Amino acid sequence: MSDENCGSGGILLAFLAGGLIGAGLAILYAPVSGREARERIGGMAGDLKKKTEEWSGDIKQKVEGFVEEERSVLKAAYDAGREAMSREKARFENPNPTD
Repeated sequence: MSDENCGSGGILLAFLAGGLIGAGLAILYAPVSGREARERIGGMAGDLKKKTEEWSGDIKQKVEGFVEEERSVLKAAYDAGREAMSREKARFENPNPTD
């Protein structure tokens, strides 16, 4: 399951990186004045910053959810292990219980 998430995340990242590189090259090679090109690049940088903040918030929420889920799984496993250890310890302390 995590391999699928990493794969799609990698594809998304590659797609976005390609789009940004393409947009940057299009601006640099467009027949506009330097001032206008700088304004466009500044605008794109601002948009990219906003999108990055949104994505980082989404990623943070997903990671926090994943960590909480894994923490509950580990706690349940730990508790089950302690319970099994207690049962075995009691069994070995009193190997022939009298009824």
